[in-house]
Amino acid sequence: MDDFDLPLIEQYRLAGEEWVDKDAAARMLEETKSSVMAQRQAALGDIPVNRAEQMVKASQDWFLHLTKIVDAKTMANEAHIKLKYTEMKYYEQQRKDANQRAEMKMLGGTT
Repeated sequence: MDDFDLPLIEQYRLAGEEWVDKDAAARMLEETKSSVMAQRQAALGDIPVNRAEQMVKASQDWFLHLTKIVDAKTMANEAHIKLKYTEMKYYEQQRKDANQRAEMKMLGGTT
């Protein structure tokens, strides 16, 4: 079943869960960034810290790690937009339903 076939409230729940998962992954990468840096510096052996940091930051491996962090944040942001979009659709539907009830009441129909 396609997500769009589900009730809006279920779409919202699923979008929320997706955002939470992706946000957690992005935060984990960000929070462990300094630990990863320290591990990579230590792996270089007994050299001055500033030299080790420069070598790590100049490496393709570090660039790929930073790219992974940015990609994870981007995915989390996209999931958040999906969540907000679903929320907006829900509220739009609520307004349409309320307007329809008001019109029916004005026309003498039942609510």
